[in-house]
Amino acid sequence: MRLSKFFITRPLYIIPTYKATRRTLKICNTKFGKEHHLDNKANAFRHALWNFILCEAYFEISKSVEKALFQSKRITDLHEDLFPNSAPARLMDLHNNKVGRTLFNMDNQLEIVNHLELMMENARKLAPFPEVKNSDTYLVYLED
Repeated sequence: MRLSKFFITRPLYIIPTYKATRRTLKICNTKFGKEHHLDNKANAFRHALWNFILCEAYFEISKSVEKALFQSKRITDLHEDLFPNSAPARLMDLHNNKVGRTLFNMDNQLEIVNHLELMMENARKLAPFPEVKNSDTYLVYLED
């Protein structure tokens, strides 16, 4: 119901959200196979990439960086609410989502795939008790 409400009030976002999601999954399936479905660096990459691509799509609709960031956060937060994970996995996903939005806000002309690949090299493992400092400069993951 909540997802329907989001799109009923924003019908122009339906197709771009679908296309952004498909594009993200295609890139991640090609690069990582099924590995990006685990709580690892590939998953961190996927969440950041998805948010960046959503921001690009939403910017095309709204012509506003702020609105693109806001709507991307809304839909990805809603995704986390509708498809709940463990608390550590949720924390990881929310953090990596924010990283993707931050990258879009910094420069939407980034070669995002290459940039996120570099960020994977410096990703931080959250263990044994997840804690994310307030930083959007690194990806986080739970398992190798």
